[in-house]
Amino acid sequence: MERLNVNLNGLELKNPIMTASGTYGYADEYNDFIDVSNLGAIVTKAISLKPREGNKHLRITETKAGMINSIGLENVGIDEFLKIKLPILQANNIEYVMNVAGSTIDEYVQMAKICNDNSIKAIELNVSCPNVKSGCLEFGVDENSLYELVSAVRKEYKGFLIVKLTPNVTSIEKLGIAAEKAGANAISAINTLKGTSIKINCFNGKIQKTIVSGGYSGIGIKPVAISAVYRLSKVVNIPIIGIGGIETLEDVLEFFAAGAKAVQIGTANFTHPETAEKLVFELNDYIIKNGFKNLEELQKELRA
Repeated sequence: MERLNVNLNGLELKNPIMTASGTYGYADEYNDFIDVSNLGAIVTKAISLKPREGNKHLRITETKAGMINSIGLENVGIDEFLKIKLPILQANNIEYVMNVAGSTIDEYVQMAKICNDNSIKAIELNVSCPNVKSGCLEFGVDENSLYELVSAVRKEYKGFLIVKLTPNVTSIEKLGIAAEKAGANAISAINTLKGTSIKINCFNGKIQKTIVSGGYSGIGIKPVAISAVYRLSKVVNIPIIGIGGIETLEDVLEFFAAGAKAVQIGTANFTHPETAEKLVFELNDYIIKNGFKNLEELQKELRA
């Protein structure tokens, strides 16, 4: 399906359908459902310098239009990833982007050095997770802090650098401009919105509440995500990877029309794990059926 090839400012992918960090494991966990190598790329769970246990309270709850998660970036750490997970990706010919998280600039820089030394060709900086106590979102809500962080990482990492932006700001445009000026090769948008779910039950006159606060994702955030991509496309010259509520081919086309060159599938993976691969084939069929030469021609027409 060469007609689906996409060049993201130097990062060549076989197609524009990726999976979002935290929804597709580290490597081939979804091979029981699909052939993961058919995807443009997977984005790994966030990897930190040291292993993280994540949050101890209730971590996830469904809502009427998505879900709220408060995982807390639980992960195996960079050493375990390189030792156990990376060989699986390489052996199975799975294109991947490593999502990188840290609590301080120094941690991000150390991760950048390790990724560079191990020839990790693409990383996504997680500067926008809303459910950890330190790091990530602290850097992603202020353009000056973001510029400082991305610049420091750029000095140590020579590969393809994606910065994942949060919607929980007044001006995502300022953050996109800062990321580009600091040396980002691409932007992914958006990460989850801040949300809270309260489940109420009554037993014998006593109210019991289950409260989960964290990152809200799913189909309900799609209009917010499309707005962010559209606004970013007016102020940056680097590619945008759209994320937020994508379930169908129509959703993918809407993100392309807003200015995205590729997309990431997130929450839909939990309910229909075949979604990402299905969209690859549906997009290919759409291009053929409607007489476009390739993805680039389709995207150009959608943005006209």
